[in-house]
Amino acid sequence: MGDNGQASGRRLRLPAWKGDRNAIHSYSASSTEWLESFCTPCIQECLKPKKPVCGVCRSTLTHGIRALDLEKQIEMTETTCNGCNKKMYLSKLRGHAATCSKYQNYIMEGVRAVTKDPQQDTSNIPNRFTFPCPYCNEKNLDQEGLVEHCRKYHSMDAKRVVCPICASMPWGDPNYRSANFMEHLQRRHQFSYDTFVDYDADEDDMMAQVLLRSLRDQ
Repeated sequence: MGDNGQASGRRLRLPAWKGDRNAIHSYSASSTEWLESFCTPCIQECLKPKKPVCGVCRSTLTHGIRALDLEKQIEMTETTCNGCNKKMYLSKLRGHAATCSKYQNYIMEGVRAVTKDPQQDTSNIPNRFTFPCPYCNEKNLDQEGLVEHCRKYHSMDAKRVVCPICASMPWGDPNYRSANFMEHLQRRHQFSYDTFVDYDADEDDMMAQVLLRSLRDQ
């Protein structure tokens, strides 16, 4: 579960994260100035390599601290099960969802709705898989390819350009020119939007859904 906060003034130390499945820790990623917070089940695979990586941007993680303030917030925040409508605290939702038959039916209904009509008209769906370079207009670059291409050929180019990835998003502004496009790529496009994004939601709703799903998923 990602949650950005200012890293300045916070002392970092390696946590004993394996001991508490419900613990949340904040880590400082090498590519950003912020702390990213993750619950234990979400981050454990990223901590297994010799060099642990951030669950969001995949850059190297430094040591972490227990996010007690965020744990307290989850303990005190109420939500409702989408299956049985029972009210509970967020900290109890994952365990409840695993045993709630109505919640399982809710999930299956969603799966059936998605797979019911696979022959959808795709003519009006924008291309969010390949992008042109905003500097030299080289085409058919996927997201990773665009980042690598710009690093290799345009790292010193100071021209203000429109980010083609952001412009393809429903909330994107196709006329907004980034003052520092290379820094923007490093901060915003180190992971694939397609993995996390509901393109029918606006950006704030999408981020809220990602956080809630991270609590529900085993």
